[in-house]
Amino acid sequence: MSERNLILAILELDSEPDRLVERAVWIAKAFEFDIHLVLFEPENSLMSKLFSISSEVDSLRREVRSAQEKIVEEYADTIRASGIVVETSVLQLRPLDDHILAIADELKPRMVVKATRYHSLAERSILVDTDWQLMRTCSYPLWFVKADAMPVNPVIIGAVDPGHSHDKPAALDKEIVGSASAVAAATGGEVHLVHTYEVMAELGAAVTWALRAEKISVDEIETRMKNEHREALDKLATENEIDVKHAHLLPGRAHEVLPAFTREKSASVFVMGALSRWGIKKMIIGNTAERIINHLPCDTLIVRLGEYQLGQ
Repeated sequence: MSERNLILAILELDSEPDRLVERAVWIAKAFEFDIHLVLFEPENSLMSKLFSISSEVDSLRREVRSAQEKIVEEYADTIRASGIVVETSVLQLRPLDDHILAIADELKPRMVVKATRYHSLAERSILVDTDWQLMRTCSYPLWFVKADAMPVNPVIIGAVDPGHSHDKPAALDKEIVGSASAVAAATGGEVHLVHTYEVMAELGAAVTWALRAEKISVDEIETRMKNEHREALDKLATENEIDVKHAHLLPGRAHEVLPAFTREKSASVFVMGALSRWGIKKMIIGNTAERIINHLPCDTLIVRLGEYQLGQ
């Protein structure tokens, strides 16, 4: 369990720094957390290749470091003006994701907050993007900031899989719902649950062919599937004291329907779960979770099973 009620906020000057600080303040106020603001800037070892006189290089490095410290302190002063306790640091190390994880393991925050944006297929395919690497490996709740200022009563959507059709354990659904409810309770928000399922036409010819021996019409199978998913979703909502009217069952591929659904509901935060993957599965790029997040118009909170959970 996290030892302190602390947010680790990742400040990058080329990735919406003002928006990142604004959201960190919003979260900190809602949950009564402190903030550790860390500025990540590239190391300046390249200077040694550009200048031949070491004293000049060292002087320039000190100037760059001083400028970085000044920048992060200016943002920290803005946070302090909101009445929030904040500490700062500057890191000039790469790869970024490894050192974010290292400082997180040192501080044990309640969550890691980082700005994100749309990433092209090329960016996602070369295995270097920090956001995707953190999504796979970060043990702490991971809040990606994408939207503008939060409304007074935000809509929080939890993406669940009560039928476990996507090989996600029931405990992960519990963590998703718990985290969505915690955000809603802290911010005066409203929780909605959403579950997607693929219709028969999307399951492929092989599955449809295998079912022909049952002598059941495709429509009947479709109805059975829908009813089973509906029953499981309503049960999950009821068990967590969420109005079944706020439990939405959507047919279709998750990465295609969920971004549109969040727009329809004017969602502010989308909560989803991530499973730890090992071996080749861990290296797959372009999976459903990444494709969903890439096209969401709102913030995303990623939770996983383990010691570090928002609801604890």
